[in-house]
Amino acid sequence: MSYSEARVIAGGLAHIPIVIGVFGFIQSFILKRIQAKPSVKTPEVPRTSIENPPKPSSPKQQGDPGSSNKTIKKPAHPNVPVNTYKPKTPFVGTVKENYSLLKDGAIGRVHHITFDLSNGDPLLEYVEGQSIGIIPAGEDAKGKPHKIRLYSIASTRHGDDYQGNTVSLCVRQLQYEKDGETIDGVCSTYLCDIKPGDKVKITGPVGKEMLLPEDEEANIIMLATGTGIAPMRAYLRKMFESSERKKNNWNFKGNAWLFMGAPKTENLLYDSDFEGYKAKYPDNLRYTKAISREQKNTKGGRMYIQDRVLEHAEEIFTLIENPKTHIYLCGLKGMEPGIDEAMAKAATSKGLDWSELRPQLKKAGRWHVETY
Repeated sequence: MSYSEARVIAGGLAHIPIVIGVFGFIQSFILKRIQAKPSVKTPEVPRTSIENPPKPSSPKQQGDPGSSNKTIKKPAHPNVPVNTYKPKTPFVGTVKENYSLLKDGAIGRVHHITFDLSNGDPLLEYVEGQSIGIIPAGEDAKGKPHKIRLYSIASTRHGDDYQGNTVSLCVRQLQYEKDGETIDGVCSTYLCDIKPGDKVKITGPVGKEMLLPEDEEANIIMLATGTGIAPMRAYLRKMFESSERKKNNWNFKGNAWLFMGAPKTENLLYDSDFEGYKAKYPDNLRYTKAISREQKNTKGGRMYIQDRVLEHAEEIFTLIENPKTHIYLCGLKGMEPGIDEAMAKAATSKGLDWSELRPQLKKAGRWHVETY
């Protein structure tokens, strides 16, 4: 409406006939404008957008058809316990069991350690994907208490015995060379050496980065090396362990895909459990291994987890285009560049730009990384 038309309307408020006439003129004017207005075609959503992903072709992977043009919000995780026990007032747990996870011929030491939490007041509760802190016994070279080390939890909230009062860790003894001498990691050695009945100072739980989505139909891609398998073990137990499925008000119906990296077959952690889940739920779980000292990549070099990502690029990025898909990465920090490079190459093969795609996934709460 123009300024002169506005003045006519304002002046005519005192004269009802004039008002009626003006409204009739405006209505006629608007109808003519609408009829003359050209149709506007909705722009096509770019393929690099995760906020507005293209509709998947596979009905099995297809999400809510009406959600394709909606902004994907980062999932909220209400009622997640954090810092129930702090460094100045740690919980003193009791070692329930401690055993090696490796087969004969494996490299290094890796132990599964379970702590009894039953005498906690309050109980140290946690959810899958969180971590706890361990304060090693003794003092450092300066006579001060050792600093806290964080470890990813390897059990579900119900514990390995499903009673809800234990927590388990998967710990590799750290060893490195310095000035020609082998140095043992303080906390990792302490944990690998402790015995049932020993008391251990525990803090936490902490962390919300690695939590599972609430959606029972989510797709979960897991990339793990070594003890980075800890949170993945918790996820897979929650998804596929029969006792867990009975206890949880969460019945997983999506697709889970575990990529596991290890130097030797004997170093594959929890392998028989994962093979068992795959055999029982073949339509929901895939398990892909990268055994660096035994398998070769397409170039004839050692097979690493990033090589497996490249091998399955087409399928991985078809899943990533689905807004229900989450990716979890856990292990040594040195694995990140290789994974990032592999994802970039895989994205390029699909006509996507990984440098744009990854921040979108992160913002949407679908790219989860915990490395150390």
